[in-house]
Amino acid sequence: MHKANEVYNQDFYAWAMQNAQLLRQGRFSEIDIEHIAEELESMGKSERRELISRLSVLISHLLKWLFQPGLRSNSWKYTIEEQRRAVTDLLEDSPSLYHELEDRLAKAYTNAVLQAARETGMDKTHFPEHCPFSVGQILDEDFWPN
Repeated sequence: MHKANEVYNQDFYAWAMQNAQLLRQGRFSEIDIEHIAEELESMGKSERRELISRLSVLISHLLKWLFQPGLRSNSWKYTIEEQRRAVTDLLEDSPSLYHELEDRLAKAYTNAVLQAARETGMDKTHFPEHCPFSVGQILDEDFWPN
């Protein structure tokens, strides 16, 4: 087994620090290019997963807000506000994710319906087949569905 693979598989932290040092020193022929590429791709996918997760929570609470007006609470309001801030922060840190919002909205909505159905006790067929909110509405701090 190659030394870089061995360190990568046995001590990720040591591998990361070693490769960071090699990069800073310009010793490019010694870096573990394949694993660095894999880790960078993984980091990007992680950002996308976080976006979908936060959108799912946000949309599920917007659905609960819309379909259970008598049960609206400060907790729901806080969650909506917090998730909006988190999504906005994520998009500010990684603006290219904004271009994926429309494409990822369907996945986030599917997750949101399942979560809202589970939390409300309503059948998932009670909710619209497609997301009733636009991306603009979802992120708009002044939008509260009625």
